[in-house]
Amino acid sequence: MSIKSTPTFAVPENFKPEARKLSAVKKKLITAGVEHCFSLYVDIHGVPKAKTNPVAAFEKMALGSELFTVGAMDGMGLVGPQEDECAAVPDLDTMVISPWDKKKAFFFGDLYYHGSPYPNDSRQILKRQIDRAAKMGFTFNVGLEPEFYVLKPGENGEKPKGLAKHRFRSVCPAYDVHQTLQCFDFLGPMSQYMSELGWGLFSFDQEGGHGQFEFDYHYADALTSCDRFIFLRLMARQVAESMGLVATFVPKPFANDFRSGNHFNMSLADTKTGANLFAPEAKLNELAKKHGISLSKLAYHFAAGILKHAPAIVAITSPTYNSYQGLIAQGDMPDISWAPVLTAYGKNNRSAMLRLPLNRYCIENRSPDMSVNAYLAAAVQLAAGLEGIEQKLDPGEPLNENCYNLSLAELQKRGVKLLPRTLLHALEAFEADPLMDTVLGTEFKNIYLNWKMKEWNEGFYPINPEHLEQRLTFI
Repeated sequence: MSIKSTPTFAVPENFKPEARKLSAVKKKLITAGVEHCFSLYVDIHGVPKAKTNPVAAFEKMALGSELFTVGAMDGMGLVGPQEDECAAVPDLDTMVISPWDKKKAFFFGDLYYHGSPYPNDSRQILKRQIDRAAKMGFTFNVGLEPEFYVLKPGENGEKPKGLAKHRFRSVCPAYDVHQTLQCFDFLGPMSQYMSELGWGLFSFDQEGGHGQFEFDYHYADALTSCDRFIFLRLMARQVAESMGLVATFVPKPFANDFRSGNHFNMSLADTKTGANLFAPEAKLNELAKKHGISLSKLAYHFAAGILKHAPAIVAITSPTYNSYQGLIAQGDMPDISWAPVLTAYGKNNRSAMLRLPLNRYCIENRSPDMSVNAYLAAAVQLAAGLEGIEQKLDPGEPLNENCYNLSLAELQKRGVKLLPRTLLHALEAFEADPLMDTVLGTEFKNIYLNWKMKEWNEGFYPINPEHLEQRLTFI
């Protein structure tokens, strides 16, 4: 005798795709020669997770047949053998046929628990804030600037090296054409795949670090941009490994080389017209007149909201112990780091947290790095910006000079604070900021805090004998 019951994880009818759409997507998959499908979601770190479904099982997958014990993954909640599973439901509009392996297709999915969106799912956290913005008449657009190192593994105990046969001999290899051309075995396929995906790739280059590259492509709505970022890291790793190389997203892999940032370029558009609402009004507003940067009043309020919550936001946008080894003015580098160090904004100023570029109407947050969970980072920045708009906040005077040259006394006189100097300082601000409860939910906020405090402890307390010996020579 068989017992039938209605599973508690079932997805509500209004979230299920239409039969016609299911059939059309499956036909595309089969026509393209796809054999396996993945419905991706991410853990607390932004690392993609999924089961693999044969294309014959696509309809079941699309209806949420795949269940996940999320307590077995980092920072997802529902820890314990007694907890029910979550169902992963792919967004069929996000289908990506893998450019490096046409037999595989990826979808970006959402997690459901007991028939409702799972509140601790990073993508759901962002969607809640997107919905809030939509009710205010806004579409949140984001353009990302991912930087990362691609290295040759070291041999016989040697450290990994950059791809170029000949290391750049001067201070900074940024934009060097010879360095770029030496690395085209990797750069060529990556740029081809990004173009195939329709992301609007418009440039890539040798960055400031030896073996570090940046890819620049068109902005999109926040959810699409974050989906693409998750896929970019997956693709870069796959392409690199196929060549016997290593793509690393560690924010600061080398003490004497550049940090790998992932700047968020943010703007709001009118939901109905698509017009960029950060563009200056026909008649300069009072904040633009007061602070001397030609942007809309809305943009100023948005920037002020981010600055108000900056220390807590940095706990999300720079989420690792190593992140703060990159948020420095110089360190062991022979030149300035170009990393943001101050809770400030300025016109085209790269030493401040927020840069207001001269060539586009947006707010660029320079604190995020390549280790970021993009969904969470977008969510907290959007929430803070919307609060700034609601409260009509003023960001104060901009800093338009080289902030690296300002002393602590000068900064204090101007009322400018440093960004959190360590993960611990950022987490203390994160814990104290009620906006984080609103955006993430108290449960996930506590999950995040506990995970990152554990990371802080693991990074801070161990003693590195090599480092200690080096420091003792100065005593």
